[in-house]
Amino acid sequence: MTLRIGNGSGFWGDNLDAPIELVRDGQLDFLTLEYLAELTMSILALQKKRNPQAGYASDFLDVLERLVPFLRAQPQLRIVTNAGGLNPGDCARRARSILDQAGLPDARIGVVSGSDLLPELDRLLAEGHALKHLDHGEPLWSIRDRVVSADAYLGAAGIVHALAKGARIVITGRVADASLTVGPLRHHFGWAENDWDRLAAATVAGHLIECGAQATGGLWYRWEECSDLAGVGYPVVECEADGSFVITKPTNSGGAVNRETVAEQLLYEVNDPAAYHTPDVVADFTSVEITDLGCDRVQVRGGRGQPAPDSYKVSIAYHDGFTAAGTLVIAGPKAAAKARLCGEILLTRLRRAGFNPEHVHVEVLGAGDSLPGVLPTADPPEVVLRVAVRDPRREVVERFTKEFAPLVTSGPPGVTGYTTGRPAVREVHAYWPALISQKAVAPRVELI
Repeated sequence: MTLRIGNGSGFWGDNLDAPIELVRDGQLDFLTLEYLAELTMSILALQKKRNPQAGYASDFLDVLERLVPFLRAQPQLRIVTNAGGLNPGDCARRARSILDQAGLPDARIGVVSGSDLLPELDRLLAEGHALKHLDHGEPLWSIRDRVVSADAYLGAAGIVHALAKGARIVITGRVADASLTVGPLRHHFGWAENDWDRLAAATVAGHLIECGAQATGGLWYRWEECSDLAGVGYPVVECEADGSFVITKPTNSGGAVNRETVAEQLLYEVNDPAAYHTPDVVADFTSVEITDLGCDRVQVRGGRGQPAPDSYKVSIAYHDGFTAAGTLVIAGPKAAAKARLCGEILLTRLRRAGFNPEHVHVEVLGAGDSLPGVLPTADPPEVVLRVAVRDPRREVVERFTKEFAPLVTSGPPGVTGYTTGRPAVREVHAYWPALISQKAVAPRVELI
């Protein structure tokens, strides 16, 4: 029996109407909602630091309230989401309240937790899990006092367990993006956890839809041929028991599904297409066959798999100083040259005042600086000057923010775009990728 899975969110901040449009026709069995990225985890860490009951993607609760009528009218519809972030328990309790108030007390919520390693970090380090940086091999001890979040990428097992226990909505912490799709497929078709080829096919399906509209016309290089990108349809996979599937989008929605849009997404954020590592399987994308069936339907077959790695990827964020960035519009003759002079003036005044930031970046947008050496340079009539700094000392960055406004009257002519006030000073969270043995992490599943 064909299983239809649609993904209505590719990140926290994605189109709030997409999930509603996906379920409107009543043909979905599962709606997945993917909210998390490395940057998102840092944001959630800051929120949870300020409020212990925060730390999850709050947009999900707004979406869930709008989905209630569809959950009531479509008893087959289930939801799987990683909106729980750093606090899946409180997210689930808020969701429970929404369902109860809507008259759906029997809709069980499964909570998959255990991905947040921060509470156990010192114990793990003491037990010999060095969490070495994947690029330079330095152990995490070197920056331990600055760590703000540490999250293992769990696989689909917890989702499968929650669905088997009768959950209609599954809320997880950090899981691998594709696992949001692998879980429902394993549950529905009864695939074993070592059925590597089918798990690889499921991972391909999950990878293709995890970024939402990127598979249905978003970022397509032939964007001019897309119909109604304002009303782009989000992706749906129609999966069979053998692992083959068709990727499509809702009828009469905008965008495009063809061999190119699918192939582009297949290779998105992939290091080695022959060995795509996930917690569930190592998938070989080079064995995948893509066939354009026309009418916004693309068939995907194949996908060989190898045993899953014995480690989880761990995404760690740590405090690394402060940053600010400001912009000014520079117009008139020799706009690019004037903008570069403004950047020099700003930084010279900053240094003469005794503040020398550790990192500085000056770019003139519109004059080729967004892709230096690639975009052609020209003498445009107007440009945007962007200057950014980063430094361990907050006071250095704060003084930097006060050097933009004086350019309005003490720089070259044509300076404008200064009415939004001084740039904001923000904390910098740097990224520390690592691995940890799966045996050291204990995923937990409970029903609410």
